Amino acid sequence: MPEVTVRYWAAAKAAAGVAEEPFDAATLADALAAVRARHPGELTRVLRRCSFLIDGDPVGTRGHETVPLADGGTVEVLPPFAGG
Repeated sequence: MPEVTVRYWAAAKAAAGVAEEPFDAATLADALAAVRARHPGELTRVLRRCSFLIDGDPVGTRGHETVPLADGGTVEVLPPFAGG
């Protein structure tokens, strides 16, 4: 199974209590399930509002179970940002 780095930004970083951490996950859905299991409180609520980048590419509206992850890849967790 690929090992990926999940990198948290803004409110997601505050809720996780860390800037990034490794997970074993084959898809974005697998990675997010692992994140929720490790951080069942506030981060789980924050994730509902987040968008995601996989190795710099936006996930958009694709189903998370259809987004494959590569070994050594990065999942960026981006909460909505205020301002303009």
